[in-house]
Amino acid sequence: MEFEFVEKKELKEKPKENLGFGKYFTDYMFVMDYTEDKGWHNKKIIPYGDITVNPSTMVLHYAQETFEGLKAYKGKDGKIYLFRPYMNAKRFKNSNERMCMPEVSEELFVDSIKELVKVEKDWIPEGEGESLYIRPFMFADEESLGVHVAKSYKFLVILSPVGAYYPEGVNPIKIYVEDEYVRASVGGTGFVKCGGNYAASLIGQKKAEKLGYTQVLWLDGIHRKYVEEVGSMNAMFLIDDTVVTAPIEGTVLPGVTRDSIMTLLKDFGYKVEEKHMHIDELMKAGREGRLKEAFGTGTAAVISPIGELYYKGEEVIVNDFKTGELTQKLYDTLTGIQWATKDDKYKWREEVR
Repeated sequence: MEFEFVEKKELKEKPKENLGFGKYFTDYMFVMDYTEDKGWHNKKIIPYGDITVNPSTMVLHYAQETFEGLKAYKGKDGKIYLFRPYMNAKRFKNSNERMCMPEVSEELFVDSIKELVKVEKDWIPEGEGESLYIRPFMFADEESLGVHVAKSYKFLVILSPVGAYYPEGVNPIKIYVEDEYVRASVGGTGFVKCGGNYAASLIGQKKAEKLGYTQVLWLDGIHRKYVEEVGSMNAMFLIDDTVVTAPIEGTVLPGVTRDSIMTLLKDFGYKVEEKHMHIDELMKAGREGRLKEAFGTGTAAVISPIGELYYKGEEVIVNDFKTGELTQKLYDTLTGIQWATKDDKYKWREEVR
């Protein structure tokens, strides 16, 4: 891909410990512009810095905005890998279509990430469980007050070195089941990775934290009784010998990790069922001891074991609030593929050369 490179005179000192998540950012970022007459143009890798926007910039008023999240890994073989980036690219394309935003081709999406990662390869941390988080995003930058589809957009990619999500091992979390507020409904933007979905979920998250819970399990927006997803993660439940998860029908994010975990589960010999599961059915399985394991799946944590569910005054403890054998096996297998310590028979690793 052809692009302009604007060199930075003085580079930052790279952090060596306590990376956390999203606290530090690399020296450079990728940026390109879109206009109706030119399409995507002005491709650049420039020093990371502030974006100047006019007060009338449309994204500030009408929220035409989408983003993605993936990681770059320094493999144990010394090579640099992305994990299934074309799946992120496809989801980004679908998100933009729903938000009436221009398409970024899968090739352009992945190439922009690869070129930036190559420039910033020395920023990829090499500690256990550490990686380089990649945030591509796009927004309407037309200067206009009027509710209409914008005519110009900006696409950027920024990078952030992140620490191990579980520095002391994979630990269970406590989940609050939300039945008052709604995050997504059929026909809406629940399947889109856009800021508005996360903004809508904050009130439930705030409520959960106030009650001493880590995350929110959202129910469907119409009946408020069918299990959907956990905040920023897809949710899965091992009931008896079957793993149950919500179907992808427009209200749940089609997660890259979700799809990968489902593939592993089937290879491990587990039955996987995508269905609308009533919250009462889930709680009953928990009371009867048939809910053997539960976990969330997402890019940041890979797997988040669920140790407790709280719904309408009732608490259900899952697997004695311990990380289950299956959960740990899934985590070890997927991270092994990502960091190239395990064979990648699925061809999920994409080398950055």
